[in-house]
Amino acid sequence: MERAITAEGLTKRYGSLTALDSVSFAVERGELFGLIGPDGAGKSTLFRLLTTLLAPDAGHAEVDGFDTVKDYRAIRRRVGYMPGRFSLYPDLSVEENLDFFAALFGVRVRDNYDLIAPIYRQIEPFRTRRAGRLSGGMKQKLALCCALIHRPSVLFLDEPTTGVDAVSRNEFWEMLDDLRQRGITTLVSTPYMDEAERCDRIALINTARILGIDSPKGIVARFDEPLYALSGERMYDLLLAARQSPGIRECYTFGETHHLIAEGGFDPVAFLRSLDEKGFQRVALHPIRAGIEDVFMKLMHHGE
Repeated sequence: MERAITAEGLTKRYGSLTALDSVSFAVERGELFGLIGPDGAGKSTLFRLLTTLLAPDAGHAEVDGFDTVKDYRAIRRRVGYMPGRFSLYPDLSVEENLDFFAALFGVRVRDNYDLIAPIYRQIEPFRTRRAGRLSGGMKQKLALCCALIHRPSVLFLDEPTTGVDAVSRNEFWEMLDDLRQRGITTLVSTPYMDEAERCDRIALINTARILGIDSPKGIVARFDEPLYALSGERMYDLLLAARQSPGIRECYTFGETHHLIAEGGFDPVAFLRSLDEKGFQRVALHPIRAGIEDVFMKLMHHGE
């Protein structure tokens, strides 16, 4: 397949801080590709490099066949970029923001209205409202419209659903699925592991490095160790006790439970008996299937 984005050995430093450390990956044309990792992992720096807002200290990247350093003007005409923070003009109305960004790219809103129509119809009743007075979900929809108004071939979305409610998050991903069906290549970053499952492929990133790249199912398939969910009273003390127990490689908090990665020879009965002897009550332990976050934790601590 033809590649829309290629990065080879991208490195970016800020003084003594390495924000990206020899990052390499590729995104196929028409793919919805997710960059998954916590705050500070290097996601935003990577986006700024690929959208030509920063130059790398080492490495090379191409977007839509153009070099991000030599051909930055051509790339800026072809990509849409939605940064992590709301970057539109809060004192302009919805329609004024859209008209402004269309004019920047030398197009009219009606020229590409068919592309943004499914999104814009949801905010059109508020077209005369100032952008700064929109809800979080509405702001994101307006920002997406502005990023699409010139019909880009590649779309960059940096944590587009951070800070919005669950319903708006789901609606936003439905919009991305529609854009994928229209053939628009999308690179989207998110700290939410559940959103990773809605991508064609994902890259797990942490502390400036990519830990693994695969389809969501392929990533989960890498987890080949016994995994258990552990719960009970005095959850923090239970976490510490589990970490000190034999036969347990890793134990970490996961929502209202702890996830426990066992080693070979782990005896669940003996483990529960030891916790009972230590005074823990109402302890429950049962095997579970791993998710993307479990794989992330494993790669973060132990690598492949």
